[in-house]
Amino acid sequence: MNVDIVVPEDMWEEDTEAVVTTWLYDDGAAIKKGDLVAEIMAEKVQFEILAPADGILQITKVVDDVVTKGSVLGTIQTS
Repeated sequence: MNVDIVVPEDMWEEDTEAVVTTWLYDDGAAIKKGDLVAEIMAEKVQFEILAPADGILQITKVVDDVVTKGSVLGTIQTS
């Protein structure tokens, strides 16, 4: 089963775009629920993205990609 890593709808107030600034794990890495996996920036504010499940990370959006609320940043393959 795959679990999406999604930019939360309530992460910031405005309907502005954000940019993926950092992935803290490589594609294919084993991660745990709650791990800080990525950071995005909107309006000069850095936001942290946490893993929603345990499993293997598959990155969809790379550093410097533009994202919006609800965008899928990657998926986690769970067992």
